[in-house]
Amino acid sequence: MRQAIDQAKIAAGRGDIPIGAVIVTDQGEIIARAGNSREQHKDPTAHAEILALRAAGAQLGDWRIARSTMYVTLEPCPMCAGAITMARVPQLVIGAWNEEYGAVGSRWDLVRDQRMNHQVEVIPGVLENETGQLVREFFSEKR
Repeated sequence: MRQAIDQAKIAAGRGDIPIGAVIVTDQGEIIARAGNSREQHKDPTAHAEILALRAAGAQLGDWRIARSTMYVTLEPCPMCAGAITMARVPQLVIGAWNEEYGAVGSRWDLVRDQRMNHQVEVIPGVLENETGQLVREFFSEKR
């Protein structure tokens, strides 16, 4: 999660919402790191999770990101939760809950929906105070 926090801080430095994601294999190798880049790329899909999934797929040579764990500083939105599920990521570790747009337990729970052909194990609340503070500070400075 510390690596994801580093990515979130980099994103904030670019003017993006401070969300970071890291994907680690079950062997402990980091295969992808990303921070939100919507402002930088002028791309509404350039969320940290999507960028990390793309990088992991390129690294693995496969769209299936199996035998891995994604760490993300803020609970993923519906788009990202769907992508995580479709990429067959088995485990997701999140920092802070996203009460407004969260789709892995707070507002919706797409990744554990039994109607889907894949469910994701969710481990919430890792460094929750620190990850939540990043987002709170970012938006308090914007207002």
